[in-house]
Amino acid sequence: MDIASIKAAAGRLAGHARRTPLLSSPFLDEIAGRRVLVKSECLQHTGSFKFRGAYNAVAALDPDTRARGVIAFSSGNHAQGIAAAARLHGVPAVIVMPADAPQAKVDGTLGLGAEVVPYDRATEDRDAIGARIAAERGLTLIKPFDEPMVIAGQGTCGLEIAEQAAELGVTTADVLVCCGGGGLTSGIALALEATAPGLRARPAEPEGFDDVRRSLASGEIERNPALSGSLCDAIVTPQPGNLTFPIMKRLCGPGLAVSEDEALRAMGLALKHLKVVAEPGGAVALAAALFRGNEIEGDAVICTISGGNVDPAVLARAIGA
Repeated sequence: MDIASIKAAAGRLAGHARRTPLLSSPFLDEIAGRRVLVKSECLQHTGSFKFRGAYNAVAALDPDTRARGVIAFSSGNHAQGIAAAARLHGVPAVIVMPADAPQAKVDGTLGLGAEVVPYDRATEDRDAIGARIAAERGLTLIKPFDEPMVIAGQGTCGLEIAEQAAELGVTTADVLVCCGGGGLTSGIALALEATAPGLRARPAEPEGFDDVRRSLASGEIERNPALSGSLCDAIVTPQPGNLTFPIMKRLCGPGLAVSEDEALRAMGLALKHLKVVAEPGGAVALAAALFRGNEIEGDAVICTISGGNVDPAVLARAIGA
């Protein structure tokens, strides 16, 4: 993985992915005690950054392979990204989704024409299920984060952050990234290394599911003790990826972890002051920017809102938080 792969992905995504805005609010600056710039990937197609990596991975397949169809496993955002990318290319898609995935994400995936296969994430291995169906049907498995073309696609978000931050005169800052398996974090880190070395990627995660933070601290891949039970379902993964972790270990600053209550508060503040909808997992980086200021360096901080596919009941909780 290198900057050439990310720039090639940017070429494939040109005219297909949105260049999402870098938003700000003086009210958020006051809460954080520094300038806060928010990369709003909740405004991307399908409501999350996942469209970038999914589209790039599908587009990069040779035509004959792509025509047979693709399969993915996801709690919802990668699912919708793959479903949308497959639909745009006119090929079938099968998505292996946890049975407790938010209904909004299930409905969104089905609405894009994909077949959904549910599984119990506490007792079943999604990798094994995906591999079995792929072999049975001749489908190409596109993993949610530990896949070079997916990482490259997510890295295009980092190219945009570098350009947009420079336009605003910000050349030195922590870039907090909502992190599950590390596809977005590692992609952004690679892009920043090449185009904005003064910007440092740092993963943000929910407390109790902070495998990347702990892995960076120990220098070895650490697993989460549980695989479910977090409101931040979009970024709950067993452990960092074998491809993503070495990139994060080399390029990222220390990880940060926030509580579910802080994620909900960040969701409410994003809606009130930025007029954007964030899901819990997509709000952890903003929560870290707002409520973990003593762990952040510099006069400015950049953070991603990585997704906005949230059930109405959870959004209502966030508004009242």
